[in-house]
Formats: sequence, structure tokens, C-alpha cells
Amino acid sequence: MFQAPPPVTAAISSESSDGSVERVHSAVPPSSVLTNSGIPNQQRKKNDSKTAQSLPFVCEAIKENDEPERKPPSIAAKGRRKSTVAQELIKGNKRLSCAIKPPEMQTKRGKFGEASRPNQKFYEMIQNFRETLEITPISTTDLIEAYKICVCVRKRPLNKQEMNRKEIDVVSVPGNGALLVHEPKQKVDLTKYLDNQVFHFDYSFDETTTNDMVYKFTAKPLVQSIFESCMATCFAYGQTGSGKTHTMGGDFTGKQQNSAKGIYALAAQDVFHYLNHRRYADLDLSVYVSFFEIYNGKVYDLLNKKAKLRVLEDDRQQVQVVGLEEVYVTTAEEVIRMIQTGSACRTSGQTSANANSSRSHAVLQIVLRRNDRATTLPLHGKFSLVDLAGNERGTDVSSNDRSTLVETAEINRSLLALKECIRSLGKNSDHIPFRMSTLTKVLRDSFIGENSKTCMIAMVSPGMASCEYTMNTLRYDTNVYDAISQVADLEEKVYVELQVVFLTLP
Repeated sequence: MFQAPPPVTAAISSESSDGSVERVHSAVPPSSVLTNSGIPNQQRKKNDSKTAQSLPFVCEAIKENDEPERKPPSIAAKGRRKSTVAQELIKGNKRLSCAIKPPEMQTKRGKFGEASRPNQKFYEMIQNFRETLEITPISTTDLIEAYKICVCVRKRPLNKQEMNRKEIDVVSVPGNGALLVHEPKQKVDLTKYLDNQVFHFDYSFDETTTNDMVYKFTAKPLVQSIFESCMATCFAYGQTGSGKTHTMGGDFTGKQQNSAKGIYALAAQDVFHYLNHRRYADLDLSVYVSFFEIYNGKVYDLLNKKAKLRVLEDDRQQVQVVGLEEVYVTTAEEVIRMIQTGSACRTSGQTSANANSSRSHAVLQIVLRRNDRATTLPLHGKFSLVDLAGNERGTDVSSNDRSTLVETAEINRSLLALKECIRSLGKNSDHIPFRMSTLTKVLRDSFIGENSKTCMIAMVSPGMASCEYTMNTLRYDTNVYDAISQVADLEEKVYVELQVVFLTLP
């Protein structure tokens, strides 16, 4: 009635010292599992589990042909044994799939032969649109016009981080003062399309333009004007990380800045060139340099260990920076050394767009004074070169620290005041709101008077992630440019009408 199963032997293989494989058979004691079908199912399951636990571990031996030794099936699994061949084939296929990808799984490439990127569809649309553009890059032979207020824009190239992220360049510069922004958008039905917006300025510079070329069309005409008793100002404005300090201070090689290649140094070289020119040799002028920063509405002298200064008005309602050190210089090399000293002391911080962002407005002033008096040296002309702090929206500030938010709010407030002053200057308004911020208060003499000239360089980032910031910068510049253009058109219209009146007179 009851029948015990025969003993089961398990093969345990071991390798001898001579390399041969020996087999040792160990007997497994007979199981106490009853084969009578009359035993209840629950009792049978318990007995099966006990039998599985009583089996010794089976050691796997690797044969000379590297084929693994198969484990004998347990008694509980007897009668439903499965082959391991299919599993080995699956493992082999996995190894093959890691080594060689099938054609449908390989990296896809777009129409223009580049590897697929997150926004490949937008990229191809922009490339197709650029093929229809007529590019006229700015050159050294182009005519340099004299403007009372010059508004221009410069596009920087994609940086390494943007290239690693495979960001799309959404800014095109066809030339002749025009700039296009290919703003990616999406309809309600998820159809992708481009909103190509065109902006016009006095000059537009693409990513291949050097600092020398930018200086020639923007700041160089202003250098000669200060020898003719003018107050000149040149601003670099834009989003943080858009290249303002690179344009004004000089080229960067890693973290090292070549101060001799920026607009600061190029302007200083031309000042001494004109100073030794025979046309201005009889004026008997001396050159003085001051370098300070405006941080959170306070002024600090960068050439005097960041000493805190006060901005006051004298009895003639002239704004004076009390305690500002003006250094007498005789060569451009001395000015470059001062730029390096002051730039090392400038306040900087980390933002969401730039790890080393300038958080203050840096102002380098080159002052010409006459030597005809022994006590006080009268002012003949002044050139203010301003590297503005990077603008950033309060909602995009990565830090919730109160000081960072106050710093950002002060930067944006001073930039708004600057825009209003330039707009009023372009309209020839009787009232110029220079008291709105410390920046405009310090630069008051550059806004008031017939002999004031201004150049504004807007810096834009080309990446798709910076598209909204780029649009804000261009709208800021456009507001100034449109206001100036309206006044210029009105003046030209009045001039034509006066000519007609005089011609009709008897």
C-alpha cells in the first residue's frame, strides 16, 4: 500500500590537481513523502516542502568547454522538468543586443546629418528658414554714421554647456541692423510652428564678430567726441551670461580675462592716440581714470580697496561722488592694469544662468581735464563705460535668500530708470528722471546737455532655453530705438517743411 521512492544520488564534481574532473556520488536518504493518492493535498504540500529543504546544495562545476553543469531537478519538480536551452539563448541575445544595436534602435539623424536632439523638429524648421535668408554680415568697409544715441545688438555663440545639452540656436543675424528670433511655439492641437520676429537697430553683430569690430562701430566714434567737450556714455546691457563683461572687459580664456581685448582697453588706447594727435595737441589736456561699482544702490571705489562713497549734489546742482579717487595716467598700459585690479574686486555671485555673474554695475570713467589753471583742473570731456549687472526676473532667482531677492530687485529698478532716461534724452524732453536710481544719478551729466552722446549695446543669448530673456532684452532695446526714431523722423519732417517755406519766400 505504501511505497518509498528509491534513493537519489546527487553528483558533486571537483577538480583534481592534474586538471581532470572527478565525480563523487552522494546518496540522498529516501524521502518520507507518501505516494498514496489518498493523502490530503495540504499534507502532501507540507511533505514536499520538507523534502525540498532536506536536499543538499548542489555545486556547479565548469567543464573544460566552459559549459555550465546542469542542476538535477528536485523531487518536487519531477515530472515537470524544463529545459534551460531557451534561457541560455535569451541571455546570449541580450549580450548581442548590448554589443550591436539593430538598425531601428540606432541613433536617429535629422535631415541635416546631425544626431537627434530634444527639439529636432524645431531645429529642422529653423535650418529650412535660414536657407531662405540673405545674409549681409557687417564689415570694416561699412560706413560709420554719427549718432547722438546709437542702439545696437550683439549675439554671442553657444557656450559649452549649451552645446552639451544640444540646445538650438534660435537667433539669426542677417545684417544691416536686423535680427530675427525664431520663437518656438505650439498650437492647441500640438502642431509645432515658429514665430519669426524681426527687430531693427542701428547695427547688428553676429556670433563671429570680434570685440575690435564691435568697438569700431559703437564706442570709437564717442572717443573723438570727448576731445570736442562732449559727455559720452557706452552701456552693455543684457541677460546674465550673455557676454557683457566679455565685450567690455575683454576675452576670457577659461577663468582668465585678457583685459587688453575689451572695449575698456581699446577706448583707452584711442584716447592716448588722439591726445598725441596734432589736432588736439594745443588743448594741453591730462587724462584721469576712475573705476567704481554700484551695488544695491551704494557706490564703492574699486581702485581704493572698495571704499564706500557718497553721491551728493553741490550748490550748482552738479552730482558729485564724494571721495572718488581719480588717478592720473600717461599710457594705455596703466589703464589696463587698473582695469585688472578693479575687475578682481568687483562683486559677483551665482545665478540660475551663470555661475559667476556680475551683480553690480561697473563704471570706468576716462576724464579729460585742462591744465590752464594751477588749482582746479576744469573738466573738458568725460567718457563713461558701463558694464551693467545681468538682469534676471525675480521668479527665476534660484535662491530664496532675502539679500539675493533685494539685489535682483535693485538691479531691475536701476535698469528701468536707465531706460527712461535714455528715452527722455532721445525725445529731447525737458525733464529727465535721473533721480530714479543711483546709477542714473551718477551719470547725470551724460544725460543732460546738448553735448551728450550715448551708445547702447544689447547682448543676447542664442539658446532656446534663453529665448524669453532674449525677447525681453530686445523689447527693452526696441522701446529706446523706436522713441529715438520717432524724434528723428519728426525733426527731419520739420526740416523739410522749413526748407519748402524758405524756397517759397520772395
